[in-house]
Amino acid sequence: MMKKFFVASLILLIVSAIALSYAHALSPLEIFESSVLNQVIKRSKLIVGMEAKYFPFEYADKDGKLIGFDADLANLIAKELGVEIEIKDIEWTGLIPALQSGKVDLIISGMTRTLERSKSVTFTDPYFETGLCVLLSKQKASDVKEIQQINASDRIIAVKTGTTGDLVASKMFPKAQINRFKDESACAREVATARADAFIYDQLLLPSITKKIRKPLLRF
Repeated sequence: MMKKFFVASLILLIVSAIALSYAHALSPLEIFESSVLNQVIKRSKLIVGMEAKYFPFEYADKDGKLIGFDADLANLIAKELGVEIEIKDIEWTGLIPALQSGKVDLIISGMTRTLERSKSVTFTDPYFETGLCVLLSKQKASDVKEIQQINASDRIIAVKTGTTGDLVASKMFPKAQINRFKDESACAREVATARADAFIYDQLLLPSITKKIRKPLLRF
């Protein structure tokens, strides 16, 4: 399955209270004045949310500074708007709620557009494509040759809560037990220690995660 990354935002030029404006049609100026974009310009700061655990897109350097492709993209957008930038490191499941509550103006965090997410936020055109990958336990899933073999009642799949891997695991492997974790490293450890058969996550990031674990008990 191919994944495309998007910038997620509330519609910048749409008034959040437009449904309450029964008395008259809103002019373009009124729409702009009530927009998130105008708020960004007035405060002279763009606030971007991301989860800094996704190398090489967003991660913290040795000094704790958030860097990576998405961080560079956020800085570029702020520069084009002529405003300062503030990047907030937010747990994955809290990103969309933070956007909806106005704590951030944009999400730039390797997020894939799904139908459910599109009900809450607006996505840009994609800026990167990758795929999902299955990490298998050499101890617990040594017999797996075909992907559908993990769709069985005796199989355990680890996923990071709210990710595309979570969605795909739930739909493609309904017979398996799905164990959800907040952190991708925790999912990989479940597989490495044979507490789970498989971990479904982004192909781009799995090699760096397994390198940190340093256990010869994994296979793709």
